[in-house]
Amino acid sequence: MPVVVATEAPGDERGALLAYLEAQRGGIRRALHGLTDEQARAKPTASAFSLAGILKHVAVGERGALRMMRGEPFDFQEQAGEWEDSLSVREDETVEPLLESYARAARETEEAVAALPSLDETFEAPRVPWDEGGRRSWRWGLLHLIEETARHAGHADIIRETIDGKGAFDLVFETGAMPEPDWSSAG
Repeated sequence: MPVVVATEAPGDERGALLAYLEAQRGGIRRALHGLTDEQARAKPTASAFSLAGILKHVAVGERGALRMMRGEPFDFQEQAGEWEDSLSVREDETVEPLLESYARAARETEEAVAALPSLDETFEAPRVPWDEGGRRSWRWGLLHLIEETARHAGHADIIRETIDGKGAFDLVFETGAMPEPDWSSAG
């Protein structure tokens, strides 16, 4: 629970799901707060990821998920190449443009979800080596995005702590995402 997610308006399932997705996106963005591009490219753990790599990967992943949910053509080999490329950051890729790309992906997702008549709308998930595919609801698609983003936000927490010892709560308070509580009043 790095940040408190605001309670949705009664019956606003769409708003609740998007708020939880944004909370996880925020964890990834905050993990990069105050780092140099060199630090963001560092791979200080056993993971193949750097923080910049996670940022690039989640933007590519969210865009790919949105294309799938919109029913756009899917070519597994092309998508696999895009996923593979998203795992590493080229020398000419810096954090600021990667953050902008991720913000655009988020806006595209939010606009698409807002335009839906219902989260019960469906799309055809393609068959891939790890999943049979089939009809899925946009609700399922959003929950899958939350799951994947949260998984990578956790990776980002560990990598950031390894770089300079700052944990998720440190970064939440440092960035103003949430005011630091008065811990003396607990209990």
